[in-house]
Amino acid sequence: MSDFLKNPSSLFDVSGRVAIVTGASGSFGALASKVLAGAGAHLVLAGSNKDAIAAVAAECTALGADVEQVIRRPDSEADADAIVQAAVGRFGRADILVVASGMNDVALIPDMKPEQFERVMQANVTGSWLMSRAMSRQLIEQDEGGKIVLMSSARGILGHPAGYTAYCASKSAVDGIVRALGCELGKYGITANAIAPTVFRSDLTAWMFEDTERGRTTRANLMPRLPLGRLGEPEDLAGPLLFLCSRASDFYTGHILYADGGYTAG
Repeated sequence: MSDFLKNPSSLFDVSGRVAIVTGASGSFGALASKVLAGAGAHLVLAGSNKDAIAAVAAECTALGADVEQVIRRPDSEADADAIVQAAVGRFGRADILVVASGMNDVALIPDMKPEQFERVMQANVTGSWLMSRAMSRQLIEQDEGGKIVLMSSARGILGHPAGYTAYCASKSAVDGIVRALGCELGKYGITANAIAPTVFRSDLTAWMFEDTERGRTTRANLMPRLPLGRLGEPEDLAGPLLFLCSRASDFYTGHILYADGGYTAG
């Protein structure tokens, strides 16, 4: 035990580990990829947009990472298996899974079509389950533990008045997957957790940060619910991600880590 006290930051070391990131061209996926690249991990970046994946891969390579690109989404068992096997084929193993792929389709429930609901559930729930299944099989075979990190949201425990019945349901389901995985995979030394942010700066939310009437009004409505008094920045997710991907979280599993400025606290 005394060894880590000589260098406590070594608990967060992921250098040489092989990390798979799905949805790697999205806001959180790209951030996760670059954080892990900068921390010394080898990367498998998966997504459906070839050009966008290539752009993220180039940034990760510039940070010193060895990168494999897979132009697939976890839409089926075959897709999920192929993504994991791309890591094994390139690096001989897989150690970390970050599922950042997902979507939302906003509509009030009287207007939402069943196919809209199903698309959100397929992307957020089934995709997370398929990747967790494929990764857990590989990690169990390797018999050296591992890390599974899914993407949840504050909406997993909170509703929203603007047409989020599909999204809220999907993130609640992701939370359930994480808790069940924590119970099921613990005996193999595999941890499973989720990061659950509220609003953080990205291409999709940039307007909320702007000095426009719409941006100011939105922030004014949000701030009373945010004890830390600001919206999230990408670096606010970087620390929790590195924690969950490293041995610093070896005794932490089945949990939802709310990176939300206190939004869900009250």
